[in-house]
Amino acid sequence: MYAIVDMVGQQFKVEAGKKLFINRMETEKGAMVEFDKVLLVDNDGKIKVGAPYVKGAKVVCEVLDNECRAEKILVFHKKRRKGYQKLNGHRQDLTNVIVKEIVLA
Repeated sequence: MYAIVDMVGQQFKVEAGKKLFINRMETEKGAMVEFDKVLLVDNDGKIKVGAPYVKGAKVVCEVLDNECRAEKILVFHKKRRKGYQKLNGHRQDLTNVIVKEIVLA
């Protein structure tokens, strides 16, 4: 069984037991979080597609770590023949969650 879920502005394909890095959430470590914006559910070949969400479906996750950071992304700007160069780095704050179960009503 898997589901397509909208988590904090991004869509993920989730299965029970799968670990994910999602955008930072204001939760505590060990907290249980429910996501009810389920777009699609595949239950052993029986597919339910929401319009826009599947009614009664939700995904239950546990927060493993709330202090994760992504790898550094370097952004380089240059204007040729002008001597202009600029280098910026960015690391996105992430939350590490594990999917406990997919609930259908």
